[in-house]
Amino acid sequence: MNNSVSGTGRLLWAGLRALLVLTVVCGVIYPLAVTGVAQAVMGHRANGSEIKADGKVVGSSLIGQSYTLPLKKGQRTPAPDLGWFQPRPSNGLGTNSVNTQYKLLVSGATNLSGDNAELIRWVKDAKSAVVKENSTAGYRVRPSDVPADAVTSSGSGLDPDISPRYAELQVHRIAARHHLSVARVERLVADHTTGRTLGFIGEPRVNVLELNVALKQLAQR
Repeated sequence: MNNSVSGTGRLLWAGLRALLVLTVVCGVIYPLAVTGVAQAVMGHRANGSEIKADGKVVGSSLIGQSYTLPLKKGQRTPAPDLGWFQPRPSNGLGTNSVNTQYKLLVSGATNLSGDNAELIRWVKDAKSAVVKENSTAGYRVRPSDVPADAVTSSGSGLDPDISPRYAELQVHRIAARHHLSVARVERLVADHTTGRTLGFIGEPRVNVLELNVALKQLAQR
């Protein structure tokens, strides 16, 4: 009887010591070490790749945002704020006009097939809107000028980047809205165009939030 109780007590004490040691190692030392290395080696990324404007965090370079006007009475979806570069279409974006309101919604895709009638209608409507919104008095956008990423959403619905072609398509509208020269806005897009990773992975891209933050600073000057 005594041996049984003594053996059980030793097992419980050994288990408790293992629990305490593993809690300290796995729950305290390891997280602190990983956090310390992440902050030392890649602090910006470890903190969420935050982007600041006017001293405030306005979003992350990894998560897309929409740039829309306030929702009017009777509207189901807000109209785009054409004073800013527009991202890819998406049903999962938070609204932001480079202001202090940054809202993240659940991401997702439509999962509709390429021959789905509703998807085809969405793409056609989106293309017509892109042509209309980006045509100015001295610049006419043709349907053939519209790239695929201007009328289709990404798999996550939160793609933060657009193609340089789509960014360049919006240059004339942006220049007219902010009373800037087309050449100056083109330089802005070129300065914020990132090439392929390691020279061969992916495609050239433009981060919309970073571009709009730079546009705001340029327009204020």
